Amino acid sequence: MDEKQVLAEVITILKPFSRAPEALVNCTLKTSLRDELCINSARLVDVVLGIEDKFGITVTDEQADLVTTVGDAVRLILESRGAA
Repeated sequence: MDEKQVLAEVITILKPFSRAPEALVNCTLKTSLRDELCINSARLVDVVLGIEDKFGITVTDEQADLVTTVGDAVRLILESRGAA
């Protein structure tokens, strides 16, 4: 899976947890999960679980703490899968 495919999958995972669905339409790697997509820390836990399930990876608490943008999530997935 390349970056573009992972980005599309991450956006799909984010949809049910974002309180700003209009921001998902123009979502980029720089889009902030908290400020632009309005995903709070409680919902971020569900996002991380969704990423783990979808991509078959394990995300540590330390790694999850570093995910603040959509790009952070994409890079985490690619690195965990050995594609970055």
